[in-house]
Amino acid sequence: MERNIDDINYQSKNSKNTFRRMLSYARPYTFQLILTFLMIVVLTGLALVSPYLIKVAIDEHIQVENIKMFEYPAANEHTLSIKYNKDNMEDGIDYFIRETDLSKEEKAQYEDKGAYHLKEEDGRAYLYKSGDETKSPVYEVPMSEYKAYRDKDFKAINKLSLYFLITIILTFVLDYLQTMSITIASQKMIYSMRTEVYDHIISRSLSFFDRNAIGRLTTRLTNDIEAISEMYSDVMITLFKDIFMLAGIMIFMLSMDLKLSLLSFITLPFIFAISIFFRGKIRKILALSRKKLSLINSKLSENISGMRLIHIFGKENKINREFDEANADYRNTMLRRVKIFSIYRPSIDIIRNVAIASLIYFGAKEVLNETMYFGMLYLFIDYLKKFFMPIMDLTEKYNITQSAMVSAERVFAILDDKNEIQNPENPLPFDDIQGEIEFRNVSFSYIEGEPVLKNISFKIKKGESVALVGPTGSGKTSIISLLTRFYEIDEGEILIDGININDVRKEDLRKNIGVVLQDVFLFSGTIRDNIKLNKDISDEEIIKISKYVNADSFIQKLPGKYDEPVMERASTLSSGQRQLLSFARTLVYEPKILVLDEATANIDTETELLIQDAVKKLIKGRTSIAIAHRLSTIQHVDKILVIKNGTIREEGTHQELLDKKGLYYDLYRLQYDK
Repeated sequence: MERNIDDINYQSKNSKNTFRRMLSYARPYTFQLILTFLMIVVLTGLALVSPYLIKVAIDEHIQVENIKMFEYPAANEHTLSIKYNKDNMEDGIDYFIRETDLSKEEKAQYEDKGAYHLKEEDGRAYLYKSGDETKSPVYEVPMSEYKAYRDKDFKAINKLSLYFLITIILTFVLDYLQTMSITIASQKMIYSMRTEVYDHIISRSLSFFDRNAIGRLTTRLTNDIEAISEMYSDVMITLFKDIFMLAGIMIFMLSMDLKLSLLSFITLPFIFAISIFFRGKIRKILALSRKKLSLINSKLSENISGMRLIHIFGKENKINREFDEANADYRNTMLRRVKIFSIYRPSIDIIRNVAIASLIYFGAKEVLNETMYFGMLYLFIDYLKKFFMPIMDLTEKYNITQSAMVSAERVFAILDDKNEIQNPENPLPFDDIQGEIEFRNVSFSYIEGEPVLKNISFKIKKGESVALVGPTGSGKTSIISLLTRFYEIDEGEILIDGININDVRKEDLRKNIGVVLQDVFLFSGTIRDNIKLNKDISDEEIIKISKYVNADSFIQKLPGKYDEPVMERASTLSSGQRQLLSFARTLVYEPKILVLDEATANIDTETELLIQDAVKKLIKGRTSIAIAHRLSTIQHVDKILVIKNGTIREEGTHQELLDKKGLYYDLYRLQYDK
């Protein structure tokens, strides 16, 4: 059963398929995306290195007094040489080394022998026993050696500063390159998607547009695809960066201090629980908000298009109330969305702050107890902030992703619509047709079970003119729609020159049938553009055709003549002028079959004469079908088909039908008897 594209049941089980389809648009840019992801990996490493450089500077080269020193049997580039008071040294040890320069195995080996702290006081340097700084120093260090030793720290800080500057520059360059790369790729993806959706929409049969309001379709091509674009450009830029950042931080933290790492990660279950709790609520409210926005766009499109009728019937207040109700409904939906997000985001903030506070509390104790250096505490706090930033970012991106998923499901609902007039696999040639038309036992219904045409059969010879008359809703327009394959018939056959129209390409069929509607639609552009409709013909041919259908006379009076711009809905042109332009553009394509939908309705007498003359010229040498409401305009046709309730009741010429005194006779009397 056919359904409206807004009647979508949003189920999370379809999310994987939807996401997979969204990613399918990225396949043409695989190399570009891989290159971007490699840059993201490097950026993640740079982001982790920066705070580590600061930690090294603090712990190993700035807060020297807090660094533990251990007796070491041999000198190397890291050891502090002690030559003063050598006689007081135990076991002949005359070297000390920093704890930060020892491996874990060496640290465990020498820690049992006791640790020292190096301090400068009153221009002298001393080594104090760790934990006994209030007592007398154990060893005194010559200032020359102390200054030489400190010079190594200054040089190291200079080197670390240079490394830090390099990481900043590299981060800027790579961040710029990967942002540009992913943004360009995402815009190309959106271009492909929007083009595909638009091409798909214009290829649908008219029944698709009967079921879906123009405003809804416009929403799919604008708001919904824009939401998907936001996911491509924003989420794809940061998603992998955030994942790599989280993984990198966890690995770094666990490798440095297991206890503090576990303390930092203990809040993760709470974050997951909150995210799972709000996930369903966010998805539902996003789907509802998109639906409400679609309704607003539909009302806007409908009301603006019908503004003239609104003013004529004085319905401004009623239309305003209806729009206010839809607008207020959308506002209330968005407020519900804001309420959910206003609880969700602060909840994550609270958990983050609790985690940081816990880390400071327990970490500070370890610093005071000399079991941890301050630089390590700083590093963990920095990493923890960086750890929560991707989490916060992912929650924001989750919201964007949910919105994009809802929009994608609505867009894919259009792409999944198979209600299309299909071309045959092996179409027959349909170039040089004669124009003979035959309907054989044709039945048709717009809604299943409610037939509009019932077993219709008739034949129109080459060059014959036929008029379709009957009460409103009898099925006249449906016959024309079926002839041009705007809809598929339920039963029967429609033949042109003995060829079933289902066996030819619809493009070949329609270029041989010229349709002139009563309600003429003109596109934005110039008079010339609306006549040729992108067909490559010369200006001389355009003028010749316009003169032939009596349109040139009014075009020459326009300020811009054939370059005169056509305003929206062609409001600056009269109904008759629009009708003459439709004749001209029909003749440009030289159709063998002509369909006229009451071309002279609501036209002044002078313009009607011009139009009738143009009609006579148009139908000359062509098979023509006219849908007539004014019976005076069809008295000259070769045959009249009288239709009522989806069946042909009478058939014959004007005079023959009058002589029968049947349905046509009654219609004629209703129009002309006083």
